[in-house]
Amino acid sequence: MSVRRDATPDGASASGPAALLAAAECVLFDFDGPLCDLFATRPATGVATRLAAELRRTGCDPEVAASGGGDPLALLQAVGAHYGAGERTEHAERCLAEEEIAAATGAPPTRHALELIGALDAGGWRQAVTTNNSPGAVLRFLDRYGSAAPAGEHIHGRTPDLALLKPDPHCLVRALESTGCADPAAAVMIGDSPADWFAARAVGVPFIGYAVNARKRRALEEAGSRWAVGSLRGLVETARGRVPSGAPGMGQLTAGVRG
Repeated sequence: MSVRRDATPDGASASGPAALLAAAECVLFDFDGPLCDLFATRPATGVATRLAAELRRTGCDPEVAASGGGDPLALLQAVGAHYGAGERTEHAERCLAEEEIAAATGAPPTRHALELIGALDAGGWRQAVTTNNSPGAVLRFLDRYGSAAPAGEHIHGRTPDLALLKPDPHCLVRALESTGCADPAAAVMIGDSPADWFAARAVGVPFIGYAVNARKRRALEEAGSRWAVGSLRGLVETARGRVPSGAPGMGQLTAGVRG
């Protein structure tokens, strides 16, 4: 599909998060943050420590293994930047994916996230997940909850090519294609990081920031994002106000995960 690069993604004719959602036909969710607290029961610092130990065990450069500042994704990116594509980076990615899947087993949903998924499904919005985490972790989390959750073919997560992580818009482009949303301006993304915002901006997808604290809100504002919410409750109310269109929700579709 063709996408509009460097368009204005906050919505020229819509004003505010509720209006952006109401005007959309497709909702793209980031995973860790808007949908769940992925590392709530399996802390990210511990994941990074175990990943670093495995990297050292398999002969990784000690300085690279010490990278990331306790952020496992940053550590994986450091491995990719140092070694490039190949078995060492692929092994590190697989190790992190296993940790993320284990974390997803006990990850609590973000408050009102499940209500929002259900309301969007009932209202006829198409939904997809666009994340830098493992697609297997997303599927493990969503499988714990009912049929309204986005189906496997609409989960677009990390691939072996780390250059395609957000802020690259690759996963958003795949989500637009899988949901049949031909016009990026007819979608909206809900994300909690500057990387989410930059990816949305790159393809012209309107963006709603999810900022649970002042630090998150400030980071989004400094990146240039215009709209942010501190709770998903208002979006739930907006979604519940739509008369069901009869279009199939994502829970009515089944397919395998696309990495």
